[in-house]
Amino acid sequence: MPILNKDMTLCISLSARPSNNGTRFHNHLYEQLGLNWIYKAFAPTNLEQAIAGVRGLGIRGCAISMPYKEDVIALIDEMDPSAKAIDSVNTIVNTDGHLKAYNTDYTAIEQLLAANSVPTGYSVLVQGAGGMAKATVAALRDAGFKDVTVIARNESTGRALVDQYGFQWRAALDGGTADLIINVTPLGMAGGPEADTLSFPAGAVEAATIVFDVVALPAETPLIQAARAAGKPVITGAEVATIQALEQFVLYTGVRPSPEQVRAAEEFMRAQ
Repeated sequence: MPILNKDMTLCISLSARPSNNGTRFHNHLYEQLGLNWIYKAFAPTNLEQAIAGVRGLGIRGCAISMPYKEDVIALIDEMDPSAKAIDSVNTIVNTDGHLKAYNTDYTAIEQLLAANSVPTGYSVLVQGAGGMAKATVAALRDAGFKDVTVIARNESTGRALVDQYGFQWRAALDGGTADLIINVTPLGMAGGPEADTLSFPAGAVEAATIVFDVVALPAETPLIQAARAAGKPVITGAEVATIQALEQFVLYTGVRPSPEQVRAAEEFMRAQ
């Protein structure tokens, strides 16, 4: 990485629980490609002030993580269709003070469902109704899934989400099972009070055919560990993190790294 200098381009991430995933991934690619850029993660104490800082300081790119993916909408200038369609933002690109929002989470979910050949006839349980849930449910709808149930304690949020995409809502799992179970809540996320919480009951894991957890840190969440122990195929949040971070990198820099460079950055990210 170049020595810090006045001409260096800065990108950042904003999250309630910052991790080193994006920092390691982006900075490794900057170094491989010889870019005079640097990436830093932050936990903002005031989201409005943080976004004003992005604009005022000329910060080129800003990744947005839970729980800010919806709250940030009011603070930007333009919504790309990828974000506008689902009212959820995970990426901001700053061009001369004009902040445009994107959502690369959708791209990651879409690609992983296809890469893992998940049959669209599968029944699906999605636990959570926040910004990441919107990206997930939209990707499921667009891929052709029909039997999707969103589990969300907040009825107004849950119903609004399923009404938009034509799916079903339930307040609690209550013993329910599905072929594909997807956790899109912070349950199992490192650094939080529920880091050791299994996001789905053991019975739902046993009954599932495929288990998907969007939580990226740790890569082996309690849900993923339980699924592996039960012999289930898994899709991990670390995989989501790699794809969405790659698409962010391209939006920020205008450069698409080679597959070999991406693999090297992914390995570096996961070696922390």
